[in-house]
Amino acid sequence: MSHYHWHRGKEVEKTSRIVFKGDLEEVTLFFYKRGWGDGLPIVPPTEKAVEEMLTGTDLPSDYVVDRIMPRLGKATVEKIAINAVMAGALPTYMPLLIAGVQALMDPKSYFGTWGVSTSSFAPFWVINGPVRNDLNIIGGSGALSPGDIANAAIGRAMGLITKNIGGIRKGIEDMGVIGNPAKYSMVLAENEEESPWEPLHVEQGFNKKESTVSLCFNNAFSLIWPYGTDDKGVLTGVIYNVLPGRRGLFCLILPPAHAKTLAANGWTKKQIKVFISEYARVPAYRQGGGMHPGSYLGVLPKERLPMNPEDPVAIFWEPDWIRVIVAGGPGNFMGLVQGGMAEGMDWVTKKLELPANWDKLVKKYKDIVPTYARY
Repeated sequence: MSHYHWHRGKEVEKTSRIVFKGDLEEVTLFFYKRGWGDGLPIVPPTEKAVEEMLTGTDLPSDYVVDRIMPRLGKATVEKIAINAVMAGALPTYMPLLIAGVQALMDPKSYFGTWGVSTSSFAPFWVINGPVRNDLNIIGGSGALSPGDIANAAIGRAMGLITKNIGGIRKGIEDMGVIGNPAKYSMVLAENEEESPWEPLHVEQGFNKKESTVSLCFNNAFSLIWPYGTDDKGVLTGVIYNVLPGRRGLFCLILPPAHAKTLAANGWTKKQIKVFISEYARVPAYRQGGGMHPGSYLGVLPKERLPMNPEDPVAIFWEPDWIRVIVAGGPGNFMGLVQGGMAEGMDWVTKKLELPANWDKLVKKYKDIVPTYARY
C-alpha cells in the first residue's frame, strides 16, 4: 500500500528510503538487475554509509548541484553520495565528485554530445593541487592502471553518477558502437613535484595552492616511446604518432624524465603546444573528421583541404586544443590522449570546495593505502 502526505496543498507519494534488504550478493544482484550498477560488485548504500559519505561536504544533502543530461536528473548532494558509496569511494572524495558534476555540466565540456555519442567518449580527469596528496591520488608509476582506490573509485563514482542520475544507459542513451574501457575510470594526478613547469590548474587560471579537477573527453589513448633521448627525439616521437582521425582536444602525458629533458633545452609548455600544432601533419587525404578533397562548401577556411590531396595539413588547428601534463614514473613511455572536436569545446577546470572539517577527515582516511609484500 502506498503512503501519502500533504505538502503545499498537493498530495505527494511518500517513498520508502529502504529499497531492498539482503546480504551483499543479493543486494549487488538486485541493483544490477535494475540497471543501477556498472557490471562490477557494488558497496550497498546503507543509511549509515551514506551518512558517513556526507561528512565530506558542508552542503546540505538536498542541495541540487546541477541537473545531469540527458534526462535532467537532479544531482543532489545525497544522490552523489549514494553513488559514491556504491563505487567504493571514501568521504574525502566528495568535494571532488561535486566539482566533477559541475565540470560535466559546463557547456564547454560538451558532455551532452560525448555522453551519448556512437564514438564512445570517456571522461579523462586530471587532479591538481594539495588534494592530490590528501586523497592519495596517484600521479606516478602506473597512474592509469588499476590498484589505487582514489584513482579507481573517483572515476567509477562519476560513471555511476552520470548513469543513475543523468540517465546515460548503454544502448539506450549511450550509443557507443564498440565502447570505451576508459569509462570505468580514467583518473590521475599531475606529478607537480617532478614537473619543471607550471601545473595544469595554474595554466587554467587557478592558484597553485588551490585544488582542482580538470576534464576533457577522449576516445583514443596511446602509449608511445620517443625516437631519441634528446628533445628532438621526444617531440618527433609525439608528432609522428598522433592519430589523424582524432583531431580535437589532445593531452600529452610526459613522464618526469622527458619533461625535464625538454625544459633543460628551453622548451615551455606553450612552445610544445605550438610545435605539436604546427608539425603534427598528415597528407590531406588522411585527415579525419569527414573531410575530403573538394569539400569546401559550408566549412571554415581553416577546415578547407588543399586541392592536392597529397599536401600536408595540420591535425590540430589550434595550440589551445593541446595540454601538456607531467605524470608517470621512471621509464621511456609517453601517453597521448585524444578526443573529439566541436565548436566552443574546451578543457574544463573546477575548484574543489573543502568542508570545515577537512583536516580531521583527511587524517581519518589518509592511511588507507595498499601495502605490498617485498621480496
